[in-house]
Amino acid sequence: MRVLLKYLPLIILTVAMLLPCNVLAGKKTLRISEIEEVEIYIGKSIILESDARVRKVSIADPATADVMMLTPRRIYMNGKTSGMTTLTLWGDKDKLLYAMDVSVRQDTTNLKKLLYKLLPEEENLQIIAAKDTISVAGTVQDPASITTAMSLAEAYAPGKVINLVNVGGVHQVMLEVRIAEVSRSVLKRLGFNLAYINTGQLLDGEVFFTFLNALTGYDENGDFRLSKNVNSAFTFRDGGGGNWSAFIDALKENGLVKMLAEPNVICLSGQTGSFLAGGEIPVPVPQGLGTVAIEYRPFGVGLEFRPTVLGNGRINIEVMPEVSDLDYANAITLNGATIPAITTRKVETSVELQSGQSFAVAGLVKDNMRESISKFPGLGDVPVLGTLFRSSEFQKFQSELVIIVTPHLVKPLDASKQTLPTDGIIEPNDVEFYLMGKLEGKPEVSGVKPINNQVGNPELNANSVGFDGQVGHTVTIK
Repeated sequence: MRVLLKYLPLIILTVAMLLPCNVLAGKKTLRISEIEEVEIYIGKSIILESDARVRKVSIADPATADVMMLTPRRIYMNGKTSGMTTLTLWGDKDKLLYAMDVSVRQDTTNLKKLLYKLLPEEENLQIIAAKDTISVAGTVQDPASITTAMSLAEAYAPGKVINLVNVGGVHQVMLEVRIAEVSRSVLKRLGFNLAYINTGQLLDGEVFFTFLNALTGYDENGDFRLSKNVNSAFTFRDGGGGNWSAFIDALKENGLVKMLAEPNVICLSGQTGSFLAGGEIPVPVPQGLGTVAIEYRPFGVGLEFRPTVLGNGRINIEVMPEVSDLDYANAITLNGATIPAITTRKVETSVELQSGQSFAVAGLVKDNMRESISKFPGLGDVPVLGTLFRSSEFQKFQSELVIIVTPHLVKPLDASKQTLPTDGIIEPNDVEFYLMGKLEGKPEVSGVKPINNQVGNPELNANSVGFDGQVGHTVTIK
């Protein structure tokens, strides 16, 4: 073995003289006179061919690359580690022939082939090797492609990968939300109070009240009072000079509430957008030392969403719509202030869909029914006559909430093409306002013609301004 190693350079030189250069190199042969810099991969070799005879060769950093003379005109070079060095060649009489830079870097050929197989649609993805690092650059259509490319590059150069990739296309998402709710309520109530008054005065032991519906009673001063719920009463006098009074609370109430909101919000991919159409109510919060602080609680139609553009028009979106309103039926009184409760319906979901597609959050149906009967034991169970000694109440509440969400990829508008609803409003002069009774003046610009249009008229174009339909008119500039 030692003898073989001793004569290895001689064997290589003999083979180089007998075989063609491309066979020995295994890769390629470069003519020194045609290049200014030599690029070589780690673990790969090349053959340099000189037009003049070379007597001496030198490499500045032997740790970066190995160099060996095969013949006076052929030089064998092998890359060892990433880096830059200098190759110098001398000819006869120590004449300087060539001095060139040598760049040794990672071989990314297999990485490029693998990326092309896994991501054939990403044509703008680039792999650049510099020193001991690999840079992944260019633009991709799908953000998921960045994760794939970076994972493959880390396998080739662990901890030495630089991410320079950008996601192409539109990154702004407009979320169009339509919230529709219909609520129906039914209330039926029937209550009685009886009172006996002798000779117009309240006498102890001679007054009888039911107090089932709090229709009658005494105030803090001891005076007789009637509730605001009393909607019917009658009185009759008996033979003993006493007055019998009956106070009736009879009510049937139907309610219908329709709510429709269409908020639109725009935000960047990966960011969070929010919207609130409603208001805030002040809520007193007791603090230490008898002080009271004020906190504001929002209510109304709210929306919060976080979109992520995935490429090819696909959008992953986390949406959290919320509908709330004030509920005075469950209000509380704190420090003399009435604080209503807040009834809330909200949804939190995550979906993936194409730009312009819609998904609906439906089936949010609420159906409540409550029945209650208050009565005197025994007397309230008497058929027919027992009605005077009991109070009955029936409540039913139904609601259905539907939320439709549609994301769109959007771009900024050209400022010169933007119009406002106020662009078509012209102030009338004194003659038009006082004499003609017009609220808007006549356009003075040549070519501006006011026309009446209904909503959805195909004659409206991008230059239309003003209002449509019954709320005004539209001015079209031709």
